[in-house]
Amino acid sequence: MFSLFLYNLSIRFYWFAIYCASLFNKKAKQWVVGRKYWECGLDEIEKKEGKRIWFHCASLGEFEQVRPVIERIKAQSSKFKVQIVVTFFSPSGYEIRKNYEGADFVLYLPLDTKANAQKFIDCINPDLVLFVKYEFWFHYLNELKKKNIPVILFSSVFRGNQIFFKWYGIFFRDMLKMFTKIFVQNIESKDLLKNISVESEVAFDTRFDRVYQITENKKPFPSIEKFKGNSKILIAGSTWANDEELIIHCINEDVLKEYKYIIAPHNIDQNRIDEIVSSIKVKAKRFSQLNEANAAEVDVVIIDSIGQLSSIYAFGEIAYIGGGFNTSVHNILEAAVYGIPVLFGPNFEKSLEAKELLSYPVDDFNSLKNALLKLEVESERIAVGQKGKKFIEERLGGTERIMTEVNLYLKN
Repeated sequence: MFSLFLYNLSIRFYWFAIYCASLFNKKAKQWVVGRKYWECGLDEIEKKEGKRIWFHCASLGEFEQVRPVIERIKAQSSKFKVQIVVTFFSPSGYEIRKNYEGADFVLYLPLDTKANAQKFIDCINPDLVLFVKYEFWFHYLNELKKKNIPVILFSSVFRGNQIFFKWYGIFFRDMLKMFTKIFVQNIESKDLLKNISVESEVAFDTRFDRVYQITENKKPFPSIEKFKGNSKILIAGSTWANDEELIIHCINEDVLKEYKYIIAPHNIDQNRIDEIVSSIKVKAKRFSQLNEANAAEVDVVIIDSIGQLSSIYAFGEIAYIGGGFNTSVHNILEAAVYGIPVLFGPNFEKSLEAKELLSYPVDDFNSLKNALLKLEVESERIAVGQKGKKFIEERLGGTERIMTEVNLYLKN
């Protein structure tokens, strides 16, 4: 009971902290405003014939793990009638995917209080619930358990330093036992859970299936084709300011003589894009201003819109993935699936694939420069790139395993 009291207190403190931050932070304001009238969104939900499946993910990255499963369910529409509800915790996921056509309803997850959980679950009335990766909300899980609604956790990863495995983590260990089924990404996670008497099964991350699917249905970009011409391209994706500083230093020093560059910033605020363009000494142009007539004369393209990067990686010879100088490196699979080397900053411990595909550590400009000069050698570049592609191809099939479990509930 004391642990639950502390949990409830921390939830309310978190809300208060976000509310205070919303007074001067755009993302925090979206988080608060998006939840302010969450009950109104439930009025539109009408139970129709068939099963209702609720997917919950934290943000945009986790949505990419959810998406392959949703699309497989939708592909079975002739067999099973379903309604799909998707909820997000973060505005960065909700704002970009609120009009996702694969879902019947896209909503913010209300704050995890007992009253909110009861009302939300009563209104959406799911037949099956799937949480992805790191989503552990006590009141939602407890309410679902009381109602005997099956809950699957998938694409999850556990590490020994997490609270579940500490002597004081019994409250959170009990939360894990509320899941009907847990799919983890690796055997290490399975073993950790087994040590605390929680059963799980290994199923590879569904993102492997997702990025492989994108390569088979990638978008055409005639202006990028014209921009590339006979040049090689380094693509810097999901970059933060400190990543961009390194890449711009490489551009301005002409480290890679035969290369052009594409930079896709994590922050596409117009002021930030202007700062990047003005700091580059060679000819740089926004993607929105690029066309087949002017593309060939440009040296650097700045992607100033969302949703292009996963297909644009197909034009690259080398990729640099941002986030590694912040909390954690972003999705390296989107680039590695094309058989090109991936470079990233030092904070990658949370990324299993980054640890596997680390070829050259990047800690500063000099280490990045040395890595790029080595990858200029074609044989080295191809060897490193093919290692990444093979790594992904050997891990396809996670979606299929999860769908086998989902179909057990759809048939009932």
